[in-house]
Amino acid sequence: MQKIVVLTGAGISAESGLGTFRDEGGLWAQHRIEDVATPEGYARDPALVHRFYNARRAQTAEARPNAAHEALARLQAQHPGEVVIVTQNVDALHEAAGARDVIHMHGELARAVCNACGTRWAAPPEMSPADACPTCAAHACRPDVVWFGEIPYRMDEILDHLQGADIFAAIGTSGQVYPAAGFAQEAAEAGAH
Repeated sequence: MQKIVVLTGAGISAESGLGTFRDEGGLWAQHRIEDVATPEGYARDPALVHRFYNARRAQTAEARPNAAHEALARLQAQHPGEVVIVTQNVDALHEAAGARDVIHMHGELARAVCNACGTRWAAPPEMSPADACPTCAAHACRPDVVWFGEIPYRMDEILDHLQGADIFAAIGTSGQVYPAAGFAQEAAEAGAH
């Protein structure tokens, strides 16, 4: 039974109406990465960061899976071997299409995390610097997404999947941001097509 590992990026969700990051007119053309997607930016202006992610959360809530999300969910359901979906996306469109056990290496927009104690919970539609953690009551809540300068989630698990892959595919990713940019080479060196 062949094991297939698929990496997806923002491009797979573009047809669902979600903006990509690096295209002309993309999110990074409209916002400085340093201001909205780094721990330092959050420390400087948490209200700006929350407004940015509140807008992303609202946009994502309106989005629906497209044919690519549905095709990957069907592949996962029908392939006799294992199909592992690793996504750089913070949306839940793979799951909405029926995919299971998706690895969100950059976190999930629908989740919140406390910088003080590490508690995670379902994010409300709107977050602000005044929000208190439900566990420790600290005003240190942020979107549960991986920012530049932070280590992506579940990297050991992802690397194990790449080592065991028979087939690796990358869909909708620019291949410019590491560590994901090195996944194809990692899989190829392990013998994957």
